Amino acid sequence: MKVIILMAGFGTRLRPHTYSRPKALINVAGKPMIAHIMDALQGLDIEEYICVVGYLGDQIEDYFRKTYPVKARFVVQEQLLGQAHAIHLCKDYLEGPAIVLFSDTIFEADLTVLADETADAVAFVKEVDDPRRFGVVALGKEGFITGFVEKPESMDNRLALIGLYYVRDSGRMIRAIEALMAENRMTKGEFYIADAFGIMVREGARFRTERVETWLDCGKPETVLETTRYLLAHGHDNSANFQNNTVAVIPPVHIDPTAVIEHAVIGPNAVIAAGCTVRNSIIRDSIVEEGAVVENALLTESLVGQRAHVSGHFSRLDVGDESSMDVDEA
Repeated sequence: MKVIILMAGFGTRLRPHTYSRPKALINVAGKPMIAHIMDALQGLDIEEYICVVGYLGDQIEDYFRKTYPVKARFVVQEQLLGQAHAIHLCKDYLEGPAIVLFSDTIFEADLTVLADETADAVAFVKEVDDPRRFGVVALGKEGFITGFVEKPESMDNRLALIGLYYVRDSGRMIRAIEALMAENRMTKGEFYIADAFGIMVREGARFRTERVETWLDCGKPETVLETTRYLLAHGHDNSANFQNNTVAVIPPVHIDPTAVIEHAVIGPNAVIAAGCTVRNSIIRDSIVEEGAVVENALLTESLVGQRAHVSGHFSRLDVGDESSMDVDEA
């Protein structure tokens, strides 16, 4: 089985952080988004990872090759024409079963169920209260998918697509994408994979759903922080390992052992990455990235980029990599 990870977008909703780093490498609960995805894929018999990258994709390839001893291929999507177009760029490397997923979706699911899969394809879904801002599926009497609907107007179908799919025959998926592209059927200037899957369903593919309980979005600063809160509360808290008489730690937190912290209050829901320096500060509900310096500050609901410097009294901040934010005390 092969895995296609789509991560070619600019990540515009996460700027300024994505000016200098691709979204897949943004810190979430102590490690990059892509690391959480790789954790979720552990235990599967994966022949090759195919990563579709774009802007700053060299950083993803460098991280991937240094971190994971797996067979991996990197395909560049130069024109951002959508998910289906990105998958089509991988067509020469696909055969047999494949998993397709998006890099900004963190999920908890038992993927080992795919080992003995008999359906032609599987869409992982989560039931939501209001489906109108999601892509959803409609189910027939036998429980198989009869259609895909993007941002439905009604509340009838509440199974939202989380951006994780399995296909038993990747060649069949590619043929559906080629049919979609031949029709030039685009949504907001992009070819959507759900539209290609819709073609597969109409041609008789048995497409079932697999429900997940946990689906976490990392597309915006506020959702990165929300996801971090969840993950810290579910296994990523390492506060018990931190000992410093001048620092009050309020769990849950994730503090890298190489961080230097003095006269501070950290937490709850704070991440202090490797090589950070924090002095005379209170940090909660925030992520301070690798090598950043925070002094004499009050931070809440903030993202501080790599090697950034923050000094002064603040509340909510989004500070990009290598940036400086200095304010005199009031």
